Amino acid sequence: MNRLCTFAISLALLIGSAIAQVKLNVTAISARDGNSVIECWQLDNPFASSSKPGVAGCAIAQLGQLDNLTYTIVPSNYDGGLHVAPYKQWVFFASGVAHITVPDDSTEAYVKGGDFGLIFAADTADISRRGHKTEFPGNTETMGLQIPTRNGEVPPHSVVHAGACEESEMAGFRELAATGL
Repeated sequence: MNRLCTFAISLALLIGSAIAQVKLNVTAISARDGNSVIECWQLDNPFASSSKPGVAGCAIAQLGQLDNLTYTIVPSNYDGGLHVAPYKQWVFFASGVAHITVPDDSTEAYVKGGDFGLIFAADTADISRRGHKTEFPGNTETMGLQIPTRNGEVPPHSVVHAGACEESEMAGFRELAATGL
């Protein structure tokens, strides 16, 4: 094998290895000592390369076993009030914006629908006394998908920091879209 081929293969393996270590960061609502908290989580499993027809070679993140799917349309300027998550669930805001706060804490999350619209809500009644508040400001409705996890499972993760993830912390998947796995 000539040096150019060896170099090309080594470079491809190095780049592939670096890209394969990209992990999904999401804003999560969880609880500590009975109080809801907003945190930035990083899922333990890195993105992988799909082998499924139609998206073969594209980056995928396994979000766990899921139980149901609800499509929700929330009117503009709706106040969801203080509530706990009904289930441990993924919530994907496809459009609009959600403003999430927790009682007795100045931490907040503005979640814009679309690219960075995925959050995990885990502050269910068994771990949070008061829950969180969700408001939907803006001039248009917010459309979202609520996706409970099977058996109330919380995906394996680490806490990156207290407070919502910044867009720059969630943008790692863009390099995967540009380069593939």
